[in-house]
Amino acid sequence: MACGGDDDDQAAPPAAGDDASTAPGDDGGDPAEASTDAPPSIFTERPYAVTTPSKYDAKVPTPLVVLLHGYSGNAAVQDAYFKLSALAQTKTFLVALPEGTKDAIDNQFWNASDACCDFTQTGVDDVAYLKAVIADMKSRFNVDAKRVYVVGHSNGGFMAHRLACELSAEIAGIVSLAGAVYADPAKCTASEPVAVLQVHGDADETVSYAGGSLVAGAPPYPSAKTTVATWAAKNGCDDALTATGDTLDLDTSVAGAETVVERHACTSGAAELWTIAGGKHIPTFGAAWAERFYAFLEAHPKP
Repeated sequence: MACGGDDDDQAAPPAAGDDASTAPGDDGGDPAEASTDAPPSIFTERPYAVTTPSKYDAKVPTPLVVLLHGYSGNAAVQDAYFKLSALAQTKTFLVALPEGTKDAIDNQFWNASDACCDFTQTGVDDVAYLKAVIADMKSRFNVDAKRVYVVGHSNGGFMAHRLACELSAEIAGIVSLAGAVYADPAKCTASEPVAVLQVHGDADETVSYAGGSLVAGAPPYPSAKTTVATWAAKNGCDDALTATGDTLDLDTSVAGAETVVERHACTSGAAELWTIAGGKHIPTFGAAWAERFYAFLEAHPKP
């Protein structure tokens, strides 16, 4: 039933400067009212951590990145793997680190799509929760509304796509590692263009690059290329997925510059695919990983 999480051996506590947030206004800044998008108790029941960069200035609109862990993972493990909070200190952006809920076998998950990963049909409304997290961050910090981004791995990648579909007016861009959008494009109701970067290993043994189903009898998810094509259509981009000629060295377990960069030509939003040749479900990323995907997000604010 694994939808793909992070290896627990990578677990680490949040980096220095992170604060486990259980109520609005506890970050040491100006007090603010709780988000009106959900009952205030939601953050007592489902607290989330925040990374506030040392150079954060409340007078300056600051980008926000919401990081979503994989199935059976947690926010601290995902952050340690992606090293996003460390990058936030040098690039000066805020990081929200929310947690999924636990299923019947005690694994944290996101109710991301019909394919992944509410296997026991709890029906938890993670869109409402994550929308409230974004609203809460805006109430507590000077968040640049044009630069709200979501990054997710596996189940978190599926959830990033769902948020882009349902909160397209708020989210400028997403990065999905080994996730997928809905197999039925009609279920993605994005009303505005969103910049989408799909990163996927073509040797992924958990979430197939070619598409498939995660468990027997479950609805299917589309391939990496179909996922990007769906977003190209939503964003009004060119139909053709075109190789840029660029290659990246992201996965240190694979020799050379193994990642091929392809994209659809877009005038708004973006639809881009990075294929890690020989890449598995949990690639061994080098130091350039976070910098590379954040550069993509940084280049695609809301107009």
